[in-house]
Amino acid sequence: METLFSIYPEVRDLLGTSPEDLAPVLLKLARGMVQNGMFHKGAVGNVALDPPNASLNQQRYPFHDRQQIEALLSRAWSWIERNDLITPSVGINGQNGWMIITPKGEQVSDAQDIQRIREAADFPKWLIHPSISEKVWRTLMRGDLDEAVFAAFKAVEEAVRSAGEYTAADIGVPLMRKAFDKNTGPLSEQSHPEGERDALAHLFAGAIGSHKNPHSHRTVSLTDIREAQEQVIIASHLLRIVDARRKPKP
Repeated sequence: METLFSIYPEVRDLLGTSPEDLAPVLLKLARGMVQNGMFHKGAVGNVALDPPNASLNQQRYPFHDRQQIEALLSRAWSWIERNDLITPSVGINGQNGWMIITPKGEQVSDAQDIQRIREAADFPKWLIHPSISEKVWRTLMRGDLDEAVFAAFKAVEEAVRSAGEYTAADIGVPLMRKAFDKNTGPLSEQSHPEGERDALAHLFAGAIGSHKNPHSHRTVSLTDIREAQEQVIIASHLLRIVDARRKPKP
Protein backbone atom coordinates (compact mmCIF):
# COMPACT_ATOMS: atom_id res chain seq x y z
CA MET A 1 0.00 0.00 0.00
CA GLU A 2 1.29 3.43 -0.94
CA THR A 3 1.81 5.81 1.97
CA LEU A 4 3.04 9.34 2.50
CA PHE A 5 6.39 7.90 3.53
CA SER A 6 6.75 6.01 0.25
CA ILE A 7 6.08 9.23 -1.66
CA TYR A 8 8.00 11.61 0.63
CA PRO A 9 10.72 9.56 2.36
CA GLU A 10 12.27 12.72 3.78
CA VAL A 11 10.06 14.52 6.29
CA ARG A 12 11.48 17.88 5.24
CA ASP A 13 10.21 17.26 1.70
CA LEU A 14 6.73 16.49 3.00
CA LEU A 15 6.63 19.51 5.29
CA GLY A 16 7.92 21.68 2.44
CA THR A 17 4.98 20.65 0.25
CA SER A 18 2.10 23.11 -0.11
CA PRO A 19 -1.44 21.98 0.76
CA GLU A 20 -2.36 22.34 -2.92
CA ASP A 21 0.49 20.11 -4.07
CA LEU A 22 -0.42 17.53 -1.45
CA ALA A 23 -4.05 17.47 -2.62
CA PRO A 24 -3.70 14.94 -5.49
CA VAL A 25 -1.73 12.63 -3.19
CA LEU A 26 -4.46 12.65 -0.54
CA LEU A 27 -7.17 12.17 -3.16
CA LYS A 28 -5.28 9.19 -4.56
CA LEU A 29 -4.97 7.66 -1.09
CA ALA A 30 -8.65 8.39 -0.41
CA ARG A 31 -9.75 6.59 -3.58
CA GLY A 32 -8.05 3.47 -2.31
CA MET A 33 -10.08 3.60 0.91
CA VAL A 34 -13.57 4.33 -0.43
CA GLN A 35 -16.23 2.10 1.11
CA ASN A 36 -19.81 2.28 -0.12
CA GLY A 37 -18.90 5.44 -1.98
CA MET A 38 -17.48 7.14 1.13
CA PHE A 39 -14.19 7.61 2.96
CA HIS A 40 -13.08 9.19 6.22
CA LYS A 41 -10.33 11.81 6.22
CA GLY A 42 -9.05 10.66 9.59
CA ALA A 43 -8.75 7.07 8.39
CA VAL A 44 -6.89 8.18 5.26
CA GLY A 45 -4.48 10.17 7.40
CA ASN A 46 -3.92 7.30 9.79
CA VAL A 47 -3.23 4.79 7.05
CA ALA A 48 -1.06 7.29 5.18
CA LEU A 49 1.15 7.68 8.25
CA ASP A 50 0.81 4.25 9.84
CA PRO A 51 -0.11 1.59 7.25
CA PRO A 52 -1.86 -1.47 8.65
CA ASN A 53 0.13 -4.67 9.03
CA ALA A 54 3.36 -2.68 8.95
CA SER A 55 6.27 -4.28 10.75
CA LEU A 56 7.70 -2.64 13.84
CA ASN A 57 10.90 -2.02 11.92
CA GLN A 58 9.17 -0.23 9.05
CA GLN A 59 10.43 3.32 8.73
CA ARG A 60 8.08 6.09 9.76
CA TYR A 61 8.33 9.80 10.26
CA PRO A 62 9.85 10.90 13.58
CA PHE A 63 7.26 11.18 16.32
CA HIS A 64 8.19 14.78 17.09
CA ASP A 65 7.21 15.76 13.52
CA ARG A 66 3.75 14.26 13.72
CA GLN A 67 2.05 17.43 14.92
CA GLN A 68 3.39 19.44 11.99
CA ILE A 69 2.46 16.68 9.55
CA GLU A 70 -1.08 16.46 10.89
CA ALA A 71 -1.44 20.24 10.65
CA LEU A 72 -0.32 20.07 7.01
CA LEU A 73 -2.83 17.31 6.27
CA SER A 74 -5.57 19.39 7.87
CA ARG A 75 -4.73 22.37 5.67
CA ALA A 76 -4.61 20.15 2.59
CA TRP A 77 -8.02 18.63 3.35
CA SER A 78 -9.44 22.13 3.89
CA TRP A 79 -8.11 23.22 0.50
CA ILE A 80 -9.55 20.11 -1.15
CA GLU A 81 -12.98 20.65 0.39
CA ARG A 82 -12.96 24.41 -0.26
CA ASN A 83 -12.37 23.72 -3.96
CA ASP A 84 -15.29 21.29 -4.16
CA LEU A 85 -13.19 18.16 -4.69
CA ILE A 86 -14.80 16.41 -1.74
CA THR A 87 -18.00 17.05 0.19
CA PRO A 88 -19.62 15.59 3.33
CA SER A 89 -21.80 12.58 2.80
CA VAL A 90 -25.50 12.98 3.47
CA GLY A 91 -27.20 12.29 6.77
CA ILE A 92 -25.60 10.77 9.81
CA ASN A 93 -22.57 9.57 7.86
CA GLY A 94 -21.63 13.12 6.91
CA GLN A 95 -22.18 14.27 10.47
CA ASN A 96 -19.68 11.64 11.57
CA GLY A 97 -16.99 12.82 9.18
CA TRP A 98 -17.57 10.59 6.16
CA MET A 99 -16.88 12.26 2.84
CA ILE A 100 -17.53 11.57 -0.83
CA ILE A 101 -15.35 12.55 -3.78
CA THR A 102 -17.23 14.97 -6.03
CA PRO A 103 -17.35 14.63 -9.85
CA LYS A 104 -14.85 17.49 -9.97
CA GLY A 105 -12.61 15.62 -7.55
CA GLU A 106 -12.86 12.45 -9.61
CA GLN A 107 -11.37 14.35 -12.54
CA VAL A 108 -8.27 15.24 -10.53
CA SER A 109 -5.63 12.69 -11.39
CA ASP A 110 -2.32 14.45 -10.97
CA ALA A 111 -0.52 17.66 -10.09
CA GLN A 112 -1.43 19.22 -13.45
CA ASP A 113 -5.12 18.99 -12.58
CA ILE A 114 -4.47 20.61 -9.22
CA GLN A 115 -2.46 23.36 -10.90
CA ARG A 116 -5.40 24.08 -13.19
CA ILE A 117 -7.76 24.32 -10.21
CA ARG A 118 -5.30 26.53 -8.33
CA GLU A 119 -4.96 28.88 -11.31
CA ALA A 120 -8.74 29.14 -11.59
CA ALA A 121 -9.13 29.87 -7.88
CA ASP A 122 -6.32 32.44 -7.86
CA PHE A 123 -7.83 34.54 -10.65
CA PRO A 124 -8.99 37.84 -9.08
CA LYS A 125 -12.75 38.05 -9.50
CA TRP A 126 -12.65 41.84 -9.25
CA LEU A 127 -10.86 42.00 -12.62
CA ILE A 128 -14.04 40.78 -14.31
CA HIS A 129 -16.62 43.42 -15.28
CA PRO A 130 -19.48 43.42 -12.73
CA SER A 131 -22.10 42.70 -15.39
CA ILE A 132 -20.54 39.31 -16.17
CA SER A 133 -18.50 38.52 -13.07
CA GLU A 134 -20.79 35.96 -11.43
CA LYS A 135 -21.58 33.92 -14.53
CA VAL A 136 -18.11 34.02 -16.04
CA TRP A 137 -16.33 33.37 -12.72
CA ARG A 138 -18.42 30.26 -12.03
CA THR A 139 -17.91 29.04 -15.58
CA LEU A 140 -14.13 29.46 -15.36
CA MET A 141 -14.08 27.63 -12.02
CA ARG A 142 -15.97 24.71 -13.59
CA GLY A 143 -13.31 24.56 -16.29
CA ASP A 144 -15.78 25.43 -19.10
CA LEU A 145 -13.28 27.78 -20.74
CA ASP A 146 -14.96 28.05 -24.16
CA GLU A 147 -18.28 28.91 -22.55
CA ALA A 148 -16.70 31.55 -20.30
CA VAL A 149 -14.96 33.36 -23.15
CA PHE A 150 -18.02 33.20 -25.40
CA ALA A 151 -20.25 34.60 -22.62
CA ALA A 152 -17.82 37.45 -21.97
CA PHE A 153 -17.64 38.59 -25.60
CA LYS A 154 -21.34 38.04 -26.18
CA ALA A 155 -21.84 40.52 -23.35
CA VAL A 156 -19.57 42.97 -25.17
CA GLU A 157 -21.65 42.63 -28.34
CA GLU A 158 -24.90 43.13 -26.40
CA ALA A 159 -23.51 46.14 -24.53
CA VAL A 160 -22.39 47.83 -27.76
CA ARG A 161 -25.77 47.13 -29.38
CA SER A 162 -27.60 48.60 -26.40
CA ALA A 163 -25.34 51.63 -25.95
CA GLY A 164 -25.42 52.43 -29.68
CA GLU A 165 -29.20 51.86 -29.86
CA TYR A 166 -28.91 49.29 -32.62
CA THR A 167 -31.31 46.47 -33.45
CA ALA A 168 -30.96 42.73 -32.94
CA ALA A 169 -30.04 42.44 -36.62
CA ASP A 170 -26.80 44.34 -35.96
CA ILE A 171 -24.20 41.80 -34.93
CA GLY A 172 -20.53 40.95 -34.85
CA VAL A 173 -17.73 42.83 -36.55
CA PRO A 174 -20.01 45.05 -38.69
CA LEU A 175 -21.76 46.22 -35.50
CA MET A 176 -18.43 47.17 -33.92
CA ARG A 177 -17.31 49.10 -36.98
CA LYS A 178 -20.59 51.05 -37.13
CA ALA A 179 -20.70 51.80 -33.42
CA PHE A 180 -17.08 53.00 -33.29
CA ASP A 181 -16.76 54.49 -36.76
CA LYS A 182 -14.27 57.33 -36.38
CA ASN A 183 -16.63 59.83 -37.97
CA THR A 184 -20.20 58.64 -37.46
CA GLY A 185 -20.08 56.05 -34.68
CA PRO A 186 -22.28 56.92 -31.68
CA LEU A 187 -19.69 55.39 -29.36
CA SER A 188 -16.75 57.17 -30.94
CA GLU A 189 -15.34 60.06 -28.90
CA GLN A 190 -14.97 62.88 -31.40
CA SER A 191 -12.71 64.89 -29.09
CA HIS A 192 -10.04 62.20 -29.46
CA PRO A 193 -7.50 62.26 -32.32
CA GLU A 194 -8.67 60.58 -35.52
CA GLY A 195 -6.02 57.86 -35.28
CA GLU A 196 -7.15 56.88 -31.80
CA ARG A 197 -10.80 56.75 -32.87
CA ASP A 198 -9.87 54.55 -35.79
CA ALA A 199 -7.71 52.31 -33.62
CA LEU A 200 -10.53 51.80 -31.10
CA ALA A 201 -12.86 50.68 -33.88
CA HIS A 202 -10.22 48.18 -34.96
CA LEU A 203 -9.79 47.02 -31.35
CA PHE A 204 -13.48 46.21 -30.87
CA ALA A 205 -13.87 44.65 -34.31
CA GLY A 206 -10.72 42.59 -33.91
CA ALA A 207 -11.68 41.38 -30.42
CA ILE A 208 -15.15 40.27 -31.51
CA GLY A 209 -13.82 38.72 -34.71
CA SER A 210 -11.02 36.88 -32.94
CA HIS A 211 -12.54 35.91 -29.59
CA LYS A 212 -16.33 35.68 -30.06
CA ASN A 213 -16.99 34.70 -33.66
CA PRO A 214 -14.92 31.48 -33.59
CA HIS A 215 -16.91 30.29 -30.54
CA SER A 216 -20.14 31.10 -32.39
CA HIS A 217 -19.24 29.05 -35.47
CA ARG A 218 -17.27 26.05 -34.22
CA THR A 219 -15.90 24.24 -31.20
CA VAL A 220 -12.71 26.04 -30.22
CA SER A 221 -11.72 23.81 -27.27
CA LEU A 222 -9.67 26.15 -25.12
CA THR A 223 -7.47 24.16 -22.75
CA ASP A 224 -5.27 26.84 -21.18
CA ILE A 225 -6.97 28.47 -18.17
CA ARG A 226 -4.60 31.45 -18.30
CA GLU A 227 -5.45 32.11 -21.95
CA ALA A 228 -9.16 32.03 -21.15
CA GLN A 229 -8.68 34.37 -18.19
CA GLU A 230 -6.70 36.83 -20.33
CA GLN A 231 -9.48 36.87 -22.93
CA VAL A 232 -12.06 37.50 -20.21
CA ILE A 233 -9.98 40.46 -19.00
CA ILE A 234 -9.95 41.87 -22.55
CA ALA A 235 -13.74 41.58 -22.69
CA SER A 236 -14.05 43.26 -19.31
CA HIS A 237 -11.87 46.15 -20.48
CA LEU A 238 -14.05 46.60 -23.57
CA LEU A 239 -17.19 46.59 -21.40
CA ARG A 240 -15.73 49.37 -19.27
CA ILE A 241 -15.06 51.42 -22.40
CA VAL A 242 -18.67 50.95 -23.47
CA ASP A 243 -19.84 52.04 -20.01
CA ALA A 244 -17.88 55.26 -20.41
CA ARG A 245 -19.38 55.93 -23.87
CA ARG A 246 -23.04 55.40 -22.97
CA LYS A 247 -25.23 58.45 -23.36
CA PRO A 248 -26.78 59.55 -20.09
CA LYS A 249 -30.49 58.80 -19.98
CA PRO A 250 -32.70 61.89 -19.98
